[in-house]
Amino acid sequence: MLVEDYGPVAVFALIAILFPALAFWVSRFFRPTKFQPQKRMTYECGEQPIGHGQIQFHVQFYLYAIIFVIFDIVTVFLMIWALVFSQLDDTAKLYMIAFLGLLLIGVAYALKKGEVLWI
Repeated sequence: MLVEDYGPVAVFALIAILFPALAFWVSRFFRPTKFQPQKRMTYECGEQPIGHGQIQFHVQFYLYAIIFVIFDIVTVFLMIWALVFSQLDDTAKLYMIAFLGLLLIGVAYALKKGEVLWI
């Protein structure tokens, strides 16, 4: 009974382990073994890097990214919601209004902080 129930799972687990190992082993025969000095550089485009590779970004750029994600999510969900609005029941409409309310709270918070004056 145990082999009948978990036999297919064991076969798929064995395939999941063996397939990547086999792929790495086969790729060993096709990959180049002689590396060029340019390949070991920070950037593989052949240009010499100028300055440090790690620079400091202002937090404001991250806030712009977060606000963009908020507007992006609103746009995606509003388009889907508008397509099926007449078929939704009251519970789904209530959840969507709550979702929009939370996103509007996030936008209001960003505006209150004064970090996103471009809106």
